[in-house]
Amino acid sequence: MPGMQLPEETIAAIATPPGVGGIGIIRLSGHRALPILQRLFRPRDPACPYTSHRLYYGHLHHPDDGRLVDEVLAVYMAAPNSYTREDIVEIHCHGSFLVLQKVLELVLADGAALAAPGEFTKRAFLNGRIDLTQAEAVVDLLAAKTRKGVDLAQEQLSGGLYRLLLPIRRCLVEIRATLEVAIDFPDEEVEIVRPRELLARLAAEVARPLERLVAGADQGRLYREGLTIVIAGRPNVGKSSLLNTILQEDRALVTAVPGTTRDSIEEVVDIGGIPVRLIDTAGIRSEAGDVEALGIARARGLINTADLVLFLFDAGQPLSEEDRSLYQQVSHKPLLVVCNKIDLCQAGELPDISSLGSSGEWVAVSAREQTGIDALKAAIVARVSASEPWQEEGCAPNFRHKQALLAALVACRQAMESLQGGLSNDLIAVDLQETLACLAEIVGETTSEDILDVIFSQFCLGK
Repeated sequence: MPGMQLPEETIAAIATPPGVGGIGIIRLSGHRALPILQRLFRPRDPACPYTSHRLYYGHLHHPDDGRLVDEVLAVYMAAPNSYTREDIVEIHCHGSFLVLQKVLELVLADGAALAAPGEFTKRAFLNGRIDLTQAEAVVDLLAAKTRKGVDLAQEQLSGGLYRLLLPIRRCLVEIRATLEVAIDFPDEEVEIVRPRELLARLAAEVARPLERLVAGADQGRLYREGLTIVIAGRPNVGKSSLLNTILQEDRALVTAVPGTTRDSIEEVVDIGGIPVRLIDTAGIRSEAGDVEALGIARARGLINTADLVLFLFDAGQPLSEEDRSLYQQVSHKPLLVVCNKIDLCQAGELPDISSLGSSGEWVAVSAREQTGIDALKAAIVARVSASEPWQEEGCAPNFRHKQALLAALVACRQAMESLQGGLSNDLIAVDLQETLACLAEIVGETTSEDILDVIFSQFCLGK
C-alpha cells in the first residue's frame, strides 16, 4: 500500500482551527505548491531563492489586480523531506477567518484542489512516510482529552506498536521459510522441520506477545476514549457538591432543599489520566412533582448507559429504606459506593453499609471539606482498570487493532495445533500466512481502500 502513486493533484486547506487567533495557516501539498506560492507571494527580497525549510517574510497580492491581501510568512518544504513526502507550502497569515478564506480562494483559483479531511496524512501514509498505526495516532493526538492520552498518542506516532510487531512478523517469516523449504524438498533425508522447536518459537515469540497486546487493547481504549460515570443517590445526599469538588468549580447549584437538581449536569474531567464524562443526576425518590419526575426518569436512563455508577449516600443519617431500594435498582451496573458527609460523623463512627447488600469496595468522603477525594479518584481508576499490570508501550488503542490481533492469534494457535497434530507443512504454512496477513492489515500493508476511507474521514481539514 505505501508507495502507491497518487493523483497529480495539488491539494490545499486551512490547517488551523476556526476562530480568531494571532496566526492562521494555509497548507498546500503537491508539485504545483511552489509555483502557486510564487505567483501570489511577493517576498521582501525580490531574489528570494525559496530554500527548503526556511521562512520568508513578504506580502500576498491578488494575481489579477495586485491588491494587497495580507502580510505573511511563507515556507517551502521540498519533497521528500516533508510531512507528505511531496512539495509542501505553508502560508502563515493573520488569524482572521476572512483573511484565511480569501487566501484559500486565491490558492484554489490558481489550480489547487480543496483537500478532503485527513488527505495530507493519507498522502504521508500512501507515500510510505508513516504506517497506518502512526496515521491513526495523529487522530488520537488531536482528540486527546488528557495528558495521558497525549502521551499514548505520541508513543503510537513514534511507531510503538509497529516496533512491537516487527519481531513477531520476523519470527513468522522465518518459520514459514523453513516450511517452504520442506515443501520444496520433501525427499531430503535431513529433518528440515522440527515441530517441537517450531512450537516453542511460536508460543514464545508470537502467541504470548499477541496475547499481551490483546490484553492491553481495552486499557489503551480506556485512556483514549474515556468512560461515563454517573453520580446517583436519593435527594440531598451531596451529589452536586461532589461534582463541584471533583471539578474544582461551582458547576452545579447546591442548596439544602431536596430536589434542586432536576436535570443532568455533565462535564469532562481528567481522573488518573482517563477522560471521564462525569454526570450529576436528579435525586431519585418516589414522591416528586412533574418536572422533578422528568429529571428522575432521565437519571435512570443515564444510569443504564453508564460505565460506572457512584452510588452516594449521606453518612450523617442512618441508611434509609429508600437508600436500600435505590441501591438494588442500580446494582446491575458496575458500582462504587461513596459515603459522603463524613464530616458530620463522630470520629471512627461511619455508617454500617452491610444492609445495602454491598460486599464491594466503598469510599468515605466529605465533598464540603474536600477530604477523601484523592482516594475516590484512585478507587475509580482501580475499578475500571485491568487487574494485571499494563504495559503502555505500543499498546493497541483502537477496536480495529484489537480485532486484527485477535484474528492473528486465532491463526497462530491453529498453526500450533496443526504442528502438534502432525498435519502437512502446506496447511501449517497457510495458517502462518494468515497470521502475517492480519498483522500486515494493522500497519496498512494490506488494508482495503474502504477501511482507509473510514479511518481518514475522522480527520479534520488541513491535517
